[in-house]
Amino acid sequence: MGKIKIKKDDNVVVIAGEHKGSQGKVFKILRDQNKALVEGVNLIKKHAKPSTQNPQGGIIEKEAPIHLSNISLTTADGNITRVGFRLDDEVIGDFGLVGGGAAGLELDRYVFQKKIMRYCNELSS
Repeated sequence: MGKIKIKKDDNVVVIAGEHKGSQGKVFKILRDQNKALVEGVNLIKKHAKPSTQNPQGGIIEKEAPIHLSNISLTTADGNITRVGFRLDDEVIGDFGLVGGGAAGLELDRYVFQKKIMRYCNELSS
């Protein structure tokens, strides 16, 4: 299993499958299954029995997981993009957007933690 480059609260678009072209925000990543839950995408209907939380029961519509290979990150203006990893002298490890005219954009929250921790340990010793 490779590194998961899509994170919670990312805006994504479905690039393959029945819901191709749908856009939404990732609200959960299922790392062990390589899947994500995206708001408003891949909706299923689940029949629920009456319970204390739902006294009437009925049919509930909820999101089903979609495989990470079927979704792609989008830039702020809605273009599909990829995420790549690079090493610089100033930045120890950082993910930046690749393709879609976004090669110069950097995402601060995609800092590669292991490299940063190693760099901090070197400074403190």
